[in-house]
Amino acid sequence: MSVLSPEMVQEKLRSLPHWKLEGKEIVRRFEFPDFVAAMAFVNQVAEKAEKAGHHPDIDIRYNKVRLALVSHDKGGLTERDMKMALAIDLLS
Repeated sequence: MSVLSPEMVQEKLRSLPHWKLEGKEIVRRFEFPDFVAAMAFVNQVAEKAEKAGHHPDIDIRYNKVRLALVSHDKGGLTERDMKMALAIDLLS
């Protein structure tokens, strides 16, 4: 799987409006009523990620969750990142 061009990344992000390009990764932030709800969401993400074999970087701060996707093994964003972002969007 090859790294997407900057133009292709922008095109893909049009269909993922909650995700933003930050450096070489795409990022989405979530806010939940409390820590328990945030952790329940993170566990759902973990299940999807494990099945896909592609894991986001996850930062949890009480009720706030930051997810970042990049294909580290490819050195940039790939179609795999975009598919995982869509799968995560379907959870929220």
